[in-house]
Amino acid sequence: MIQRLAGIAVLAMLSGMALVANAESGDPQQGKVKFQGCIGCHAQPLATNAYPTFKFPKLAGQHPEYIVAALKAYKSGERSHKTMTFQAGSLSEQDMLDIAAYLATLDGQ
Repeated sequence: MIQRLAGIAVLAMLSGMALVANAESGDPQQGKVKFQGCIGCHAQPLATNAYPTFKFPKLAGQHPEYIVAALKAYKSGERSHKTMTFQAGSLSEQDMLDIAAYLATLDGQ
């Protein structure tokens, strides 16, 4: 009986860990949808603006941790760029995780 209860407890604990892991990871399909507002700058080869000259980084294949950290930094004001601060300000943490997961699936070439 004790072994059975211990087994049930272990299964419950593992199930809880799986739920936490899923909550902390992004959904690439949702990220693809959420990234649509970003492609005007970040998906165009050699994209720049008129003035001042600013080259937009290509994000395909980037590490998810970097994407999430950068978006959080823009949202908090730790990193400064008017457009990115505005864009990141509307994103939830799950949005950031989803976008990062999508970008990680793309070929970075």
